[in-house]
Amino acid sequence: MQTVSRTDAIPVPDGLYLDSGICVSNAYLRYQERYNGGYDVTSGRSLRIATGGSGQSGLIRAWANEFIKFCVTNGVDEPFFVDWYLGDTTESLGLLQDGSVDVALTYNDAAERQALRNSSAVRRVYGFRDHFYLVGPTSDPAQTGKTTNVLDAFNRIVSSGNRDALIPPDVREPTRFLSRFDKSATNIKESQLFITIGQVPWALTYSKWYHQYPRFPLQALEAAASLKEYTLTDRGTWLSSKYHVRSELRIYQRGDQNDPGGWLLNPARVLMGAKAKEKKLATYFLDWVIAPNGGQKVIREFKKNGEVLYAPAPENELELTNL
Repeated sequence: MQTVSRTDAIPVPDGLYLDSGICVSNAYLRYQERYNGGYDVTSGRSLRIATGGSGQSGLIRAWANEFIKFCVTNGVDEPFFVDWYLGDTTESLGLLQDGSVDVALTYNDAAERQALRNSSAVRRVYGFRDHFYLVGPTSDPAQTGKTTNVLDAFNRIVSSGNRDALIPPDVREPTRFLSRFDKSATNIKESQLFITIGQVPWALTYSKWYHQYPRFPLQALEAAASLKEYTLTDRGTWLSSKYHVRSELRIYQRGDQNDPGGWLLNPARVLMGAKAKEKKLATYFLDWVIAPNGGQKVIREFKKNGEVLYAPAPENELELTNL
């Protein structure tokens, strides 16, 4: 990640993007993509949105262009830009708190509630439901394919990883788990799963089977495929990845099928910042996101590789501002 001129970027709170390579103070971050809904924008105004995987999947592009069209067609506003800034949940909430972005799309309920409590966010709505997948090499060295739930699968990875670290196998690749290790929602979820089975592999100074790889979703999945390692990813990232990546991996546990405990549910919420520069647009955007014929329609129709990536938000949980 590179720093850029101040005229083309937003300020980054010191230390927020340390794991992503921004190691200097007073750094600035350029948008990943800019959308205009097909209009000529003369005002220069932009709604700034921070998020990670849903930007990489193309959902933010689809949302942004449809939202701009809605606003112009219905006389809500003149043409404007929507700028997407790449950040995991922790980074996106940090940008929101600092006022560097107007809106954050994030995946961690506890962190979002804290943002509401400390008044860095003033509103939260349910955007959509994503689901986590436990994926790994097709050879399945830990035999996770024989398990019926994700906790048993994680237990097998730990047991097999420890055995292989002691006596390296000579007829197959060793069991290894790739962790995003970046404070992202995926990293937090995998940590919760390990803790639930009584394991904290990151507590060791160095683990031969627990691979710390702080990268964004698509890059992490590609690394897991190349290195033949298990990892936790989400459905949107899986379906957005290239064929050669998916062909090297297999899904062993999935949140959209046979997950009665909800361990692999990955809800996405949209928050409006207290310091939002474009408060009017941000308010309309959150209203539009939860509208059945607005953002939720885009969710129902958004596909990659012929499959719908996400599920609509529950109708009885659209407004989530309550603490």
